[in-house]
Amino acid sequence: MPSGRTHDRVTLWSLPLIAGGTLLTTARADLAFWVSGGFLFSGLIFGPDLDLYSFHYKRWGKLRWLWRPYQKAIKHRSIWSHGPIVGTVGRILYLSFWLGLIGLFYLAINQLAGGKTYTGKELIGIFQHSIASNSSVYIALFCGLELGAMSHYSSDWLVSTYKRSPLRNLFDSSQAKLRARNPQLKAPSKQKKMPIKQARKSRIK
Repeated sequence: MPSGRTHDRVTLWSLPLIAGGTLLTTARADLAFWVSGGFLFSGLIFGPDLDLYSFHYKRWGKLRWLWRPYQKAIKHRSIWSHGPIVGTVGRILYLSFWLGLIGLFYLAINQLAGGKTYTGKELIGIFQHSIASNSSVYIALFCGLELGAMSHYSSDWLVSTYKRSPLRNLFDSSQAKLRARNPQLKAPSKQKKMPIKQARKSRIK
């Protein structure tokens, strides 16, 4: 599979195309902003590889613990993490669950401090009004998130296809001959992705 750096390059190189294509299609700079932002966020920190110890996971820093239950519940490269649309929707729902808990905690603290209180019906009404008033923004953001995930799926698929094709043997043999003629050339190092438990064990060793 492509390394994390390769996925980053694909994301960054594709960003101008995503932004320009959205702007040409919609003629709205605000939607181009949300699509591009979602694409960048998904490609760099919110992608399918959150289901294992990866670049995406490590970039959450001190908040990476949020994704440990997700990793334990979902098998790597299953449809629930790497499936088109399904994977993106699953990650959105999972993150929304944590954001909802944080929001409820804040409301509870605010109520104890004597601030304004909200009933469950009022909170649902606020949420529905937000969606109705900003539906185009939410759709644009989701499209950006899904496009970022799709760039990841596509990169994985292309590399897997290449490894199974006869072209790989031809390319590898030519590279081996080139290194034989030039011993100073080193074979490119490969960064392997590993589950979080295995990564922790390797750290301890």
